[in-house]
Amino acid sequence: MCRNVWEERGRGYRNFSCCCSGRKMEPAMRSLMSDNSRYVESFRLFLKNSTEHQCMQQYIESRLPDAVSSIGDGKSVINVLGVGSGSGEIDLKIFSKIQARYPGVAINTDIVEPSPEQILSYKERVAKTPGLENINFIWNKKTSIEFELQVKEEKTERKYDFIHMIQMLYYVKDVPATLRFFRSLLAADGKLLIILVSGSSGWSTLWKKYGSRLPLNDLCLYITAGDIADILSSEGAKYQCYELPSDMDITECFIDGDHNGDLLLDFLTETCDFNKNAPPELREEIMQDLRSPGCSSMKNGKVIFNNNLSAIVVDGD
Repeated sequence: MCRNVWEERGRGYRNFSCCCSGRKMEPAMRSLMSDNSRYVESFRLFLKNSTEHQCMQQYIESRLPDAVSSIGDGKSVINVLGVGSGSGEIDLKIFSKIQARYPGVAINTDIVEPSPEQILSYKERVAKTPGLENINFIWNKKTSIEFELQVKEEKTERKYDFIHMIQMLYYVKDVPATLRFFRSLLAADGKLLIILVSGSSGWSTLWKKYGSRLPLNDLCLYITAGDIADILSSEGAKYQCYELPSDMDITECFIDGDHNGDLLLDFLTETCDFNKNAPPELREEIMQDLRSPGCSSMKNGKVIFNNNLSAIVVDGD
C-alpha cells in the first residue's frame, strides 16, 4: 500500500475523511511503516515482483506526448507544477516529452515536496542530467496544503500549463477541495495528470473490505482513480482516463514460512509481520480473497495480483 513506483510514498483511504476515526483495527498489529528497514525490504520486493515500473514507463512513452501536445502552443515559457515530486525521476521523464514537443522553449517549474531528503535527491539528479539548461527549477519544501495556503496568501494569479500529481492524493485529507484548488491553477489549455491505483485493481478490493481492520500511518486515505473520476464527473470537469495494466506475482505468499511471501503479505496489508500478528480469522479471510478473482488470477500455476493503475488527464476550463 505505502509505496510509489518512483519513491516510497503513502496510500490513503477511500472515504474523504480521516479513516482513523471509527477504526476497528485488530489488536497486536502495527503499521509496516513503523519498521523502516522491513518496509524498504518489502517495497523493493514489490517492485521486483510487479510490472509497475514498466506500465508507468509505457504510459509516459506512448500517451504522455498526446497530453502535452498543445500545452505550450504560442508560448515563450511553459509553466509546470509537480505536486509530490519526490526525487524527480518521473518529473525529468515528463520534461523530456515537453522538450521534445517544444524544443528550446523555456520551462519554469514549481516542485512541491515536503521531504528535504527527496528534494536533495532531486537536485542531485538534476545536476547529473544533461539537457536541462532551459528549465528553471523552484523547489518548495511543502505539503500540498501548505503550498495551497501560500498561493492563497500571495493573492497573485498563478497559472500552469501542466500539473502532475503522481501517487500523492492518498496523502490529502480533503480530496475534492484539493482537486478544485489545483484545477483552478490550470491555464485555459492546460492539463492536469493524476495517476493512482485503479478502481478495478486488487488493491481496491482489499481496501474496501479490510481497510478498517488494518493498521495505517497517520495519513490514512485509501482512494482510487475510480473515486477521482466520480468527483471530477460530479463537478463537470472534462477528463480522459487510461487504464495502465500491471500485475504482481504473489505466489510466495502462499508458501508457509517463505520469507519473501511474508514480506509481500506485509506490503499488501501494510502490517508488520502480518503472518505472525494477524488474528487467524483475519489472516484466513485475506488469504482467501487474495486468491479470488477480485484480487488475482492464476497464470501458469502462479497467483498474479491485479496491480493496475489509472492515469487521468484533466482539461483546463
